[in-house]
Amino acid sequence: MQKSIAVLLTGALILSSCGSFRDSRVNPRNWFGRSDEVRREVEAETTNPLIPIDDKVSLTRKEKEDDTRVLLDSVTELRVDPTPTGAIIHATGLPTRQGAFDVILRPNEDADEGVLELEFLVNYPEFATVQGSEFSRSVRAAYSVSNFDLRDIRLIRVVSTNNARETRRR
Repeated sequence: MQKSIAVLLTGALILSSCGSFRDSRVNPRNWFGRSDEVRREVEAETTNPLIPIDDKVSLTRKEKEDDTRVLLDSVTELRVDPTPTGAIIHATGLPTRQGAFDVILRPNEDADEGVLELEFLVNYPEFATVQGSEFSRSVRAAYSVSNFDLRDIRLIRVVSTNNARETRRR
């Protein structure tokens, strides 16, 4: 009788300690919380973005292809899923019209230390398309981050033209 009570109490104690692991910083599912929308200040450009800054081409370097992607209109969702090798950042956004393609999350090198800032970029068709419903315009992109890069990141921010979404490490 005493042995079964001792086993029962030990089992209950071990099981109750598992609940604290769920909320701990050790659990990878708790590294980043839900995303929040933040205001973005847009600065006026003093230079013409259509004129290339570096137009030098050498014999050993190929000529760079023009990247015609532009910032997406708005980011609607941001999610960070942990993986064994790091994390995958999923973003959903709304372009201004249907037909957006070549969607990418590109890191911004000018971001502050401890911040991973990703620009949500898309290409639009050269021909006119209708605006359509939000569901038909919705686009998604993902970006993979290794554990090595993730150790210094405290904030992940996805930037678009009209807004930005960010999530912080807990």
